[in-house]
Amino acid sequence: MNWRIIVIPATLIPIFIIAFQFDINIEDILAIGILPFLGAIAVMMIKLGLQGIKFVYITRNYLGKFDSFWNLIGVRIGSEFIKFTTPMFIGAEFVVIYYLKKKGVPTAKATWIAIMDIVTEVLAAGLLSIIAGIFAILNGAYVVGALIVIISLIVTLLWIILFFLSSTRVILMPKICSYLVKQIGKERGEKYVLQANAWMEEICMMSRKNLKTAKSRKVFIVSFLVSIVSWSFYGISFMIIAMGTEFVINAFDSIMAVMGANALANLPITIGGSGLAEFGIVAYLHNLNPFNLEIPEGSLAWDAVIGWRIATYYVPIGITWLLLVKLALSRIPKKTSDSTDDKIK
Repeated sequence: MNWRIIVIPATLIPIFIIAFQFDINIEDILAIGILPFLGAIAVMMIKLGLQGIKFVYITRNYLGKFDSFWNLIGVRIGSEFIKFTTPMFIGAEFVVIYYLKKKGVPTAKATWIAIMDIVTEVLAAGLLSIIAGIFAILNGAYVVGALIVIISLIVTLLWIILFFLSSTRVILMPKICSYLVKQIGKERGEKYVLQANAWMEEICMMSRKNLKTAKSRKVFIVSFLVSIVSWSFYGISFMIIAMGTEFVINAFDSIMAVMGANALANLPITIGGSGLAEFGIVAYLHNLNPFNLEIPEGSLAWDAVIGWRIATYYVPIGITWLLLVKLALSRIPKKTSDSTDDKIK
């Protein structure tokens, strides 16, 4: 995890460039006020908390009460640190799988739970982002709106197709990937390919077994609705920050702007979407075609955008890091692990 200590400062580079380009200093950020900052942080933590509650709901539907309610929430929130520090917001699912496997859950079942969690998350975010893109196009922001819709459709459809396709056929590693791994790793590479294909086959069997049941349909729908609510809390975080400036925005427009920016931040260009999210929210709110970064006088100021980013990205990075180390990466006493394993069996 030491490399992430180096990665985090790298996410600050776009912030510094923005601050230098538009002559923003620390006094401009502080002028927003402590209450808007705390309010934005609070709704962001509610968003993460709802993700944790959803994870508990999914997990207990498939495993029963095998772990503490608060531990599961903490692990799920902590896993977001990986998403915050990787391109395209990926990686949290691997922490979840690692933790469940460490607690004695079979790898295929742990992966199924993680997939159910991430697919409902992606579908909810994708739906809101597509709506945001459509609204941008209707308001004349053709380039920005088209980018948001295209990116959201690609990411959302990819996950949904793979998710539902896994219940009808066995999905294995693409041949080109298998070939490259075998060529690079030789005998060890061939072993990894076999293990990966066996693991993916088990996941497809889990999908075929569970996806068509009434129980799984209910879990999917409830999880999707919770994800919609959690992303909405994320969306209103900008409205709260904007209250500390002269810029006025309602809850709906705030959600649309943030989800549009979130879609652009999914491009695997920068770490954690740093820079893309900031430019995306400005582009969305000002119908910039293409990205003209000159902000009209008397409208949205960059200090509000940077303040929003600090409250909803950099502060949560610290919180999620602590939970990741404390819970997901901590050692589990052997007795606890053994007793859990027996119960799952």
